[in-house]
Amino acid sequence: MWYFAIALVFGVLVGALMPLSIPLIWARYLAVALLAAMDAAFGGLSAALDDRFDFSVFASGFFVNGILAAGLTYVGDRLGVELYYAALFAFGYRIFQNLGAIRRQILDQWRKRRAARQGNPGV
Repeated sequence: MWYFAIALVFGVLVGALMPLSIPLIWARYLAVALLAAMDAAFGGLSAALDDRFDFSVFASGFFVNGILAAGLTYVGDRLGVELYYAALFAFGYRIFQNLGAIRRQILDQWRKRRAARQGNPGV
């Protein structure tokens, strides 16, 4: 679990210190790609905490969701319809679901360790 936290801190630091300018035309694509990556990362973390992590599921979800989101964005741009909103809402919803599951799993683990230290292993 610490690997995820270290990678997140490292990624934020590199992103904050790197002078990168993204053209406005690519902003939508970057937004859906970022949300697809965050969805995959939080889903993977939730699965790892639940002892059901499978790298092939993680990697395929990462790439397939990213390609689908970019494809929706591209088709929407060609049609003049804001189709990327569908990806934004879907990924946003799943991110918050995964964060809730991660929070519950961490709290359950913390409560179990606390109960075990106090002599109540059945809690």
